[in-house]
Amino acid sequence: MGLRDAWLDLVLGGSCAGCERPGRSLCGECRAELVALTPFAAVPVPVPAGFPRATACSPYEGVVRRLIVEHKEHARYSLAGPLGRTLAGGVAEAIAPGRAVWLCPIPSAAATVRARGHEPLRRIAIVAARHLRADGYDVRLADALRMLRRPADQAGLSARERAVNLEGVFAVRSRWAETLTDQPVLLVDDVLTTGSTLTQAAGALETTGIAVLGATVLAATRRRVAPGS
Repeated sequence: MGLRDAWLDLVLGGSCAGCERPGRSLCGECRAELVALTPFAAVPVPVPAGFPRATACSPYEGVVRRLIVEHKEHARYSLAGPLGRTLAGGVAEAIAPGRAVWLCPIPSAAATVRARGHEPLRRIAIVAARHLRADGYDVRLADALRMLRRPADQAGLSARERAVNLEGVFAVRSRWAETLTDQPVLLVDDVLTTGSTLTQAAGALETTGIAVLGATVLAATRRRVAPGS
């Protein structure tokens, strides 16, 4: 449990981030719900050209949605543990057993990181990689992408508007270009909506000769997932 979570529990009495029951930051019932999740192939509708094959751990709703928001926007750092374990399950589903892979988290804009006081997705990816290595997977983290500019707020934008908003926003960090050449890379993100973010990130890597195996996300919005996928 993070210091901030411990302080909140002490001062405010504490509550579960998933269901708001008084007590620990994540109750046993909500934790069990995460463990029971079954990853699935997530396909945005319409599918952007160049969209990488994606695996989602959960629909973006219920407990998972609340945990993502609480961790990201309210800095409940202890939630990186259960979210990281959840992401690890999705990554394991997305790659062949025993296959080595680099996990490349989608970066946030520097100003966003400063405003939040942390980089949520990277924190979760570190935990996921640790769990995967403990399970025998050869998984390492690659902070290979950076943002060239801060995109406009995506809320309310159509799929086409999001694609335009994100066009050319990512670049590969020069120190990673050689390391990842001919290496398998799996993109990781928190939420899949229209697929524009993953498409642009995959394109930035592939134009420098880096092979993208696919992507794993914690959650995918139902309205953007093809029926039956």
